[in-house]
Amino acid sequence: MDNHYSIYICGVGGQGIIKTSTIIGEAAMNQGLDVVMSEIHGMSQRGGSVSTELKIGGFNSSIIPNRGADMLLAFEPIETIRGLDKVNAETKIVYNTHPIIPSSTDKPYPSVDGITRTLKENFKYVLPINGTELAIEAGSVLALNMVLLGAVTADDNFPLSKESVIDAMKNNLKPKFHEMNLKAIESGYNSIKG
Repeated sequence: MDNHYSIYICGVGGQGIIKTSTIIGEAAMNQGLDVVMSEIHGMSQRGGSVSTELKIGGFNSSIIPNRGADMLLAFEPIETIRGLDKVNAETKIVYNTHPIIPSSTDKPYPSVDGITRTLKENFKYVLPINGTELAIEAGSVLALNMVLLGAVTADDNFPLSKESVIDAMKNNLKPKFHEMNLKAIESGYNSIKG
């Protein structure tokens, strides 16, 4: 890492995107790295699109320019597509393959396999993960954000260690959820490391 790393995180309200961003930011500070985070964009209520932008290193602004993200972390397939203006040829695209179908539309949801195929045809580093399934296996669908956090720490270029992410998780979540969230982080990590 050249001491600069940008992460664009997107999904829908209720998936833990804000908490994920907080944990990443705290883990970065615990490792002695500067971090700036954008305000939340979109509707943070359950079901609305939400995104945050984090920059680790010596940045002056929290906004990631188009094609400027080192990583796109998406909690939902359609939100992955919405975030593509932030990616470039070298961006790692980590995304949950489990769709959240909005109740406010009668339009059919696109094929997730089709989304994955198109992403892989157009980008080098596409890492799909059924994070929802892994979260349920860890103990609760609410652990999705921890599964995805584990997945991003498996990337060799990610500037934060899995240990610092775990420490920040423990500092931000109630102790009664630590065991489940540790399982979730490990399952996400192992799904990428293979």
